Amino acid sequence: MSAKKALKRPKESKPEEVKDPKKVKVSHSSHGQEKGLVLVLGQGDVGQLGLGEDIMERKRPALVTLPEGVVQVAAGGMHTVCLSDTGYIYTFGCNDEGALGRETTEEGSEMVPGKVTLDERVVQVSAGDSHTAALTDDGAVYIWGSFRDNSGVIGLLEPMKKVTVPVKVPMKGPVMKIASGNDHLVMLTASGDLYTSGCGEQGQLGRVPELFANRGGRKGLLRLLIPQIVKVQSRGKVHFTDAFCGAYMTIAVSKEGHVYGFGLSNYHQLGTKLINTCFVPIKLTTFKNSTINWIGFSGGQHHTVCLDSAGKVYSLGRAEYGRLGLGQGAEEKSEPTPVEGLDEAQVVACGASVSYAVTKQGSVYAWGMGTNLQLGTGEEDDEWSPVEMTGKQLENRIVLMVASGGQHTVLLVKDKQES
Repeated sequence: MSAKKALKRPKESKPEEVKDPKKVKVSHSSHGQEKGLVLVLGQGDVGQLGLGEDIMERKRPALVTLPEGVVQVAAGGMHTVCLSDTGYIYTFGCNDEGALGRETTEEGSEMVPGKVTLDERVVQVSAGDSHTAALTDDGAVYIWGSFRDNSGVIGLLEPMKKVTVPVKVPMKGPVMKIASGNDHLVMLTASGDLYTSGCGEQGQLGRVPELFANRGGRKGLLRLLIPQIVKVQSRGKVHFTDAFCGAYMTIAVSKEGHVYGFGLSNYHQLGTKLINTCFVPIKLTTFKNSTINWIGFSGGQHHTVCLDSAGKVYSLGRAEYGRLGLGQGAEEKSEPTPVEGLDEAQVVACGASVSYAVTKQGSVYAWGMGTNLQLGTGEEDDEWSPVEMTGKQLENRIVLMVASGGQHTVLLVKDKQES
């Protein structure tokens, strides 16, 4: 007996050794580092501007009052998410599906920033049409709200159930980056795998065949809602280093710099020659160029904006309303096409039919549909080429990042003397 006990002791110490890797703090180049102030513009009839019940639209950027500095902003369809430098989350906007992650029974409380109760320190947030996700510093993911498909609510972690406060996503290992499409979530793990959950109707999960895309088919909604790994047909294992979302698609970059994509490409927004929906990951050969290292992608409803390591901006997909930024009368593009008039960009972002680029000097340029006042020109005209955004709140400030929702846009800025 005593000999057996002696043998058991080393086994008892092993779980402690396994726990240690979880204590390692995850990091990724996409995590916000610089602290700044939040500006908003566009339409805000459900509170997504965070300026209170009396202000429903802003033609120029307006300052949002927040209790602390912010390192990242995310814009959902009709809500806004701000991540503070201390790891807290503040939300405002539409809470019909629980996307704010907090109680808003008090009249008007959704119209101003409110803190989400989450005990762990958050390092990244993402937002879709009706959901919000948060990544903690030890690689755990929390989510709230609901995913939807063309027929309505499909749930979040359980079928048909929306979640109004943060719940932990079941994952085996640490996650280092999250990204949201309109109704799907992509998680990049520390080991280089991609996991997806949410709506799969347009192939955006990359792991659900067309046969099961409508609510999981005979296997049911759990097939969609429980995060599962995306498998790539390849000779060896593909290690991913980054992932990005459009409204209905996903793009991922491998360690070797190859670009993979899946989801909706009805306007060639994935860079595919055909307009077929891609239900499994395909290597996007249109991005194969030995002189270009792709570092940023952002997708709107039907278009994509891309960024290379030299700071050059490209666009592809649907051209209506000027969302490609390629000049008056530009037509649909099936491969990345240079956007002129932009130098040394460091961030790109898309809303449904609008596009943005932030330069290394801290200026922000906008183009696309002007109807919702998201471009910051003060007018509702469409812009077919990049226009620099101006306004009193942008004077003597540099822009760090930009996020765009269905009808509003959010900027993270800091004073020039701080830079």
